[in-house]
Amino acid sequence: MGVKLQAFWRACSTNLFDYETQKVVQINSFKIGCTYRLIQLGIVLYVALWVMYYEKGYQAFDEATSGVTAKLKGIAFSNFSGQNIGAVVWDAADYVVPPQQRSAFFVMTNLISTPGQTLSTCDESPDVFESICTTNNDCISGRIIMSGSGVQTGRCIASKRKPHQNVCEIYGWCPTENDVLPDKFILQNAPNFTVLLKNSIEFPRYRVKRRNILSWMDKRFLSTCRYNPHDERMKYCPIFRLGDIMEYTGAENKNIWYKGGMVSIHIEWNCNLDYDENQCLPKYIFRRLDDFESAVGKGWNFRFSHHYLENGIRKRNLIKAYGIQFFITVYGKGGKFHLLTFSMNLGSGLALLGIATVLCDTIVLNITRKRDLYRNARVDLVAQRQRSKMKSKKFRVANQQNSPRRENSFPILRRVDSKSRVNSSTDIICMGSESASLSYSTTV
Repeated sequence: MGVKLQAFWRACSTNLFDYETQKVVQINSFKIGCTYRLIQLGIVLYVALWVMYYEKGYQAFDEATSGVTAKLKGIAFSNFSGQNIGAVVWDAADYVVPPQQRSAFFVMTNLISTPGQTLSTCDESPDVFESICTTNNDCISGRIIMSGSGVQTGRCIASKRKPHQNVCEIYGWCPTENDVLPDKFILQNAPNFTVLLKNSIEFPRYRVKRRNILSWMDKRFLSTCRYNPHDERMKYCPIFRLGDIMEYTGAENKNIWYKGGMVSIHIEWNCNLDYDENQCLPKYIFRRLDDFESAVGKGWNFRFSHHYLENGIRKRNLIKAYGIQFFITVYGKGGKFHLLTFSMNLGSGLALLGIATVLCDTIVLNITRKRDLYRNARVDLVAQRQRSKMKSKKFRVANQQNSPRRENSFPILRRVDSKSRVNSSTDIICMGSESASLSYSTTV
């Protein structure tokens, strides 16, 4: 047992009581020196240009809280007798449905109207496949078809739209809708409608508030301005023409007025709050969201109705509205100088300089032709016997007196590999020789 304990203690003390100190090995190599400095230069440029300048690593950022509303204006006139509409003047109260939405608005550009519907019995639409019949046995009284218009009565009757075809009779809002669009969209003046966007934001951390109606804008300017991204003043105008918005999306908008679609209006605030707050200005970005090339489910539509009483009879006008759904999104980021953030980013960037040493060590010790020489020069092992000798003051004095001193040389621990010849122009200089203009130093 004693032998095992001694062996265990010897194994532990071998590594436990070892002490490592740093040693500088300077390699005079133009290629390695250039590589080392280029890597350092790249890291410095990355920290200075990308982290500090472009990403503003010296600032602390705050995200904005915002609110936005939309107000539309514009008049359209239509006269389509085929849609049971007649001569109608349309204003914002007619084509903005519903009047208010949260960060969104809808503009109706086309429609299918079914006026004067009453609760009665009539023939089902022949477009409903499940309602086609040949006898009364095909129609089940009380059955409701989800894609239909009412409750089946159990009778099979001729369709008024297609007399050669029989359909089930229903009880519901009659007559049923004739789902056929006109040849062209009804609100032909819709591209000239305008929308006023009111957007207010706040950076709570810095107590800064901004709005897209800027301080220099007055009533006269707002009554005549229209957004134009290519004009220095008009690119901040909060009033937009719908036709221009469609052009700014960059998508094909030929059929969006006819069958509808979805458009995103993005308001972006990127503010450097180290400067004047008046330089915190909005930027508008427009995108079309729906797939206008899709063959199925193209466009945007929904139904709504107006109910009324006529001679004591309850009636309604059913409208299937086609139009453009606008979604408004707001993103705001404000930055201001912050000492702690700056110090952390700078310290992290400078720490990256250690990558240059790691890469060059890898090249020197694994790729270069003299890698064995460099690897041996990195580490000096001082044996226990040598340590005991160096504890003797007499040995150290004798060593200094007997060792010849040369200019620019270090008297202690200069080791030359027995297989390599080292002269005055040696590749490796350990702590004392003059360095070349381009050299690489590693600390081990």
